Amino acid sequence: MTSDSTPLSPVRWGILATGGIAESFATDLALVEGSELAAVGSRRPEAAADFARRFGTDATRAHGTYEQLAADPDVDIIYVATPHSRHLEDVMLCFEAGKPVLCEKALTMNATDAETLVNEARKRGLFFAEAMWMRVNPNIRRARQMVADGACGTVGQVRAELGFAAGADVARLWDPALGASALLDIGIYPLTYAHLFLGEPTGITAGGILSDRGIDINAGATLTYASGAVASIAWNQVAHSDNRASVAGDGGLIEVPGRFHHPTSFTFAKTFTYAPSAAVETISEPVTGVGYAHEISEVADCLRAGRTESALLPLDETVSIMRQMGEILSQLGVAPR
Repeated sequence: MTSDSTPLSPVRWGILATGGIAESFATDLALVEGSELAAVGSRRPEAAADFARRFGTDATRAHGTYEQLAADPDVDIIYVATPHSRHLEDVMLCFEAGKPVLCEKALTMNATDAETLVNEARKRGLFFAEAMWMRVNPNIRRARQMVADGACGTVGQVRAELGFAAGADVARLWDPALGASALLDIGIYPLTYAHLFLGEPTGITAGGILSDRGIDINAGATLTYASGAVASIAWNQVAHSDNRASVAGDGGLIEVPGRFHHPTSFTFAKTFTYAPSAAVETISEPVTGVGYAHEISEVADCLRAGRTESALLPLDETVSIMRQMGEILSQLGVAPR
């Protein structure tokens, strides 16, 4: 309910695909007032029916093809949850049916395809955003506002790393045909984190290791900025990293614990990290569910207001980060896809 007890106009979501990320999204969707799971689509009718039974209501429709979901007249927006190798095709299908889209990250396989989708959405006047949930996490937003307000003084360094040991049975993380890339799947978070606090880099130097099938699996990059700041980021799918991040300036230090891309708290210190613990402040903003609820609410608010782009999920920054990832992959020796 709104502050004046007026019910929110319902936003009817369709979910395209039924994998693990779709399940997490649907679980948080149920926590968001005024949003409902209207339909789900899968290339296997039985998968769609099972998903609707587990995460929907009696009114949730199960479609046995993506085309049927896109054509459903009672769906207001579609969340595309397929692997990023399919995003260009699947998002375009939704656009052609006149549907707004929230698309899972990475938006596409390369910046050219990302620009194609952004231009198409703008041409059609349809809402479009990348589902980078870290951007709308309340703690990340609070930390970003603190930095903007000068809490850290002049920022000189940003650090972020994310990694885990992926099982060999997770095909999308190892198969080039499915868009496998530790950068696109994992490294996009440290890269976006750096962009949130420092903006566009002036230089990128990357290094790393490729698998025997030519995909990046363990890498890092140093980014430099016109301000004189430096960002150090790392990502991998072969080792359990500490998954922490920080923003350091001449006036203070923000540290985000693992896993930094969906934190429930962070710390701020006006002095060095080895100062007495009393000098360190712990800040914790409430997080709904596992965090997807915040991007769901933001998108729903945009739709109700008639906005086709979100200030928290800006399309131009999404494309910029896709370009940066293209440069990093090129330096790593990954073949263009």
